[in-house]
Amino acid sequence: MPSVYQLKSAFSDLLRPVTNRLAALGISANQVTVAAMLGSIMLALALYFGELQLQISPLFWLCVPLWMFIRMALNNIDGMLAREHNMATPKGAILNEMGDVISDSALFLAFAALPGINIPLLVILTLLAVMSEMIGVVAVQIGASRRYDGPSGKSDRALFFGVLGLLYAVGIAPGIWSTLVLILIIILLLVTLINRAHSALREVQ
Repeated sequence: MPSVYQLKSAFSDLLRPVTNRLAALGISANQVTVAAMLGSIMLALALYFGELQLQISPLFWLCVPLWMFIRMALNNIDGMLAREHNMATPKGAILNEMGDVISDSALFLAFAALPGINIPLLVILTLLAVMSEMIGVVAVQIGASRRYDGPSGKSDRALFFGVLGLLYAVGIAPGIWSTLVLILIIILLLVTLINRAHSALREVQ
């Protein structure tokens, strides 16, 4: 099954001039990684508590697809800074992996504030997303490459939640349809877990 991750190479080419400019300004890969993580946490808190306590306008949830796109760009930029501008460090590798997991978890769980969302399924999805990234990293520990196999990678999940935020902003509240989609994403995440484990084992053999 195709994954949004497969578009990463073309997206990186578009971002390379920006990346080169940031490198020239002395911006490090780690600074970009931390900025993406902090931005995700702050947006998640604003959405969650704003929805529950302040009754913010649904239009505020348009920030989700916008930020998901920006964060995807930042994730590409920090990787290119590390690879192409000799900024790769052990600290950066830890920040990158932990930053992605923390950012994803915060943004996904912010949707628990929406009326009609199935919170148990949302929590299960979030846990499986963390597990899928953990398996990707464990692959390196057993001698394989970092696994990004789909069909539900980081970019695919970001696309789903971006669309969910967009739909809520324009007046389409979560309900039976969102529950069914959450179940579908969970199934795809289970397939992703199997694919990444199988690919890693096959690679070391």
